[in-house]
Amino acid sequence: MPYVTEAELDRRLAWITGAPSEAPIDVLCHRPGFSERSFPDSISVSVAGGIDGERWLEHPWMKLADGSPDPRIQVSILSKRLVDIVWTDRENTIHPGDTIIADINLSEENFPAGTRISVGSAVLEVSDLFNNACAKWKVRYGPESYKWVNRPEYRHLRLRGALCKVVKDGIIRADDVLRRV
Repeated sequence: MPYVTEAELDRRLAWITGAPSEAPIDVLCHRPGFSERSFPDSISVSVAGGIDGERWLEHPWMKLADGSPDPRIQVSILSKRLVDIVWTDRENTIHPGDTIIADINLSEENFPAGTRISVGSAVLEVSDLFNNACAKWKVRYGPESYKWVNRPEYRHLRLRGALCKVVKDGIIRADDVLRRV
């Protein structure tokens, strides 16, 4: 499988970061279990439960000291421009699994930690956690893209996406626009 190179990603960096500050959702993804994906027209989110029916409540990758799921990882947003570059084999490689894919600039400049995002009737808050991609990213989209999204000099760009917690329950629809509150 041909993976994108760091050189190609470097050449496309200005295009990726040139995305707008607000944008409609391109893809809405639901993950009921490991490596399971569905692409519904809408999802229900809540402060207490994250995304209704997702694995976050049962199998979060990050937990609080008391063992409960860390709310800062309830929803993930990823740049469509980056997905369009790194996801080179869509027939044989699973979707990244991020809740929202949108043509949006997720840099700390546009969305500092604590920024609230209105989407549908819900409100999300950008987490202070850095999304450094998991080992699955390296396998699915290549070691060079994994290394690239984690470069220290690019950290502020949030190239692997932004993690968010739900601060207002609501419904998110596949054509809703993400806007700063």
